[in-house]
Amino acid sequence: MTIAPSRPAEGARVTGPGSGPTGTTDDRPPDRAVVLLHDVTKAYPNGNIALREVDLLVPEGDFVFLVGPSGAGKSTLIKLLIRDELATKGKVLVDGQDLAHLRRRHIPKVRRKIGIVFQDFKLLQTKSVWENVAFALEVTGTPGRQIRPAVDRVLALVGLSAQARQTPAQLSGGEQQRTAIARALVHDPRIIIADEPTGNLDPLISWEIIQLLLRINELGVTVLMATHNAEVVTALRKRVVALEEGRIVRDEVGGAYHRED
Repeated sequence: MTIAPSRPAEGARVTGPGSGPTGTTDDRPPDRAVVLLHDVTKAYPNGNIALREVDLLVPEGDFVFLVGPSGAGKSTLIKLLIRDELATKGKVLVDGQDLAHLRRRHIPKVRRKIGIVFQDFKLLQTKSVWENVAFALEVTGTPGRQIRPAVDRVLALVGLSAQARQTPAQLSGGEQQRTAIARALVHDPRIIIADEPTGNLDPLISWEIIQLLLRINELGVTVLMATHNAEVVTALRKRVVALEEGRIVRDEVGGAYHRED
């Protein structure tokens, strides 16, 4: 992992629909974007429109909270970013790659630039902590000689070296989520997308996970975190992107969790 370049000091920035293709009013160039959505709409055959004309830029090194009520479009946006689904209209770019125009054989390479952390961990129950993390490299054909140092490195980073041989059933909820974060990091991704990573954890353990994500962000990894945790969002005063009925209704640096979120 590399250290992130310095970023502009945080200050008020509020945008909304029609604010331009970057979804931001600052002067950071689009070519630094890890994520760029331009005029993105996602409609389903049943007539449901999950996202409407979304413009969003996430620069390298940013930490973004994605908030909004259930059904606002957060999960759909994440599905588009990991190319589980394609936009009906507009462009979705990750690290400069237009996801709609990727050939099938190139999809795994782009996905390796994205680390995914889920609320329910999604660990392999019959494998140890070390094996769960290593498996993410094995399935992509990483040579064995490269796997051990990579796994050992990320387990040390998340504080699980001593638990490397334990199975998920032997771990606390926080340790399971740290295992999932290590798995997400092992490919040296450009961005971590965390979908409600503290949703199944008690408040104290939730803060430990948040502190870990902050430390990862300080190492230069962009973080996009979907959450309903008002306390965390308001306390940290990071960038907040709020969705409502498929539209971005607020994009604010140094933001808080509002009641309508």
